[in-house]
Amino acid sequence: MDFASLMAGEIAKSKGTATKTATTAPEPTTNPPPKKFISRREAEEVRRAAYLAEQKALDAERAARAAAKRKREDDAASDARAREDKKRRLAEESRLRREARAAAEERARRKRLGLPEVVVPAAVEGGGEEEEDGEEEDDDGGDDAGGDIGEEELVGRLRAVGEPAMVFGEGHAARVKRYRKAVRSRGSGAAGPIATTLAMLAEKDMKVPDAVPAAADRKARRYLFRQLASYFNMVLREWEAALAREDNADTFAGQAARHAMVSSKETMRPLFRKFEQGALDESILEAIVEIVKAAQERRYVDANDGYLRLSIGKAAWPIGVTMVGIHERSAREKLHGGERGHIMGSEVTRKYLQSIKRCLTFAQVRWPPEDVRQLMG
Repeated sequence: MDFASLMAGEIAKSKGTATKTATTAPEPTTNPPPKKFISRREAEEVRRAAYLAEQKALDAERAARAAAKRKREDDAASDARAREDKKRRLAEESRLRREARAAAEERARRKRLGLPEVVVPAAVEGGGEEEEDGEEEDDDGGDDAGGDIGEEELVGRLRAVGEPAMVFGEGHAARVKRYRKAVRSRGSGAAGPIATTLAMLAEKDMKVPDAVPAAADRKARRYLFRQLASYFNMVLREWEAALAREDNADTFAGQAARHAMVSSKETMRPLFRKFEQGALDESILEAIVEIVKAAQERRYVDANDGYLRLSIGKAAWPIGVTMVGIHERSAREKLHGGERGHIMGSEVTRKYLQSIKRCLTFAQVRWPPEDVRQLMG
């Protein structure tokens, strides 16, 4: 074969392949081939999308935790309110039971002793008039308006409170005054934990003066005794209320606190009797006024200093060996004289002074001072 025929065969063969390839269409591709390189914009969009998705997941988790925390707090608050309501209800029921038991014991005691029942009228006549002073209660009371109570009704009321129906030389107005005095002396216990014939004052009127009034001014001194009695009754009443609110009555600490309060209330009764009689020693009265004034001004350290001066004073105290042989030293007799021998020698005086100190300890918790340096240790 020559060269021309070979070239013609190759040309024909190549034309046949091109025709076959043209008649066969290429199949379309759905997935483009992966790029070997991406732009910075595309990389930033991918990173931003991932960041937003992560933040959305964190926000959802944070909101779920906050909702769970709020639910726990609401449940705890509702449980606390339920416990407080239960404690308040139990304290009220306990108080009512104590009052009912005390009333039953008082009725049984009076029945055993043959005393009449105590009847306190719902509305005591003349309750809005001014309180009489102690030195004016023995007058005939001619200016006292007693015509609002009939004679027969007055006799019945006097017998109901255990008073004689008539006293020799006593008129109707004097009997009305005696009836009102008897009702005050029996019903004044509601004004404070310690019953007293002194009329209680409002808290705004309990501010004691800087100095004790002169002995000749009986009216001012009686008003001072009313202020002192009202203040101590207020402190004891707040003390009782604070113990009633606490939920530790069955514990040793709760029983000890209640015993201290009851003991203080009992040992301060002689002090209240002295307030009523106006027979308190001048040195003790001045010291108590100083203590109460400092406590009312929330200067508890100063009040404690006044208590220490009252209870200990400047009397000599033995230090070391004071009796080395069978003979007593000549100066030993000075250890038992002076202020301490006068103030603390009486057991009754010592007990109500100790009760005053307990009242100070409670008062600094109930009415804390603005200056923390005035807190007692």
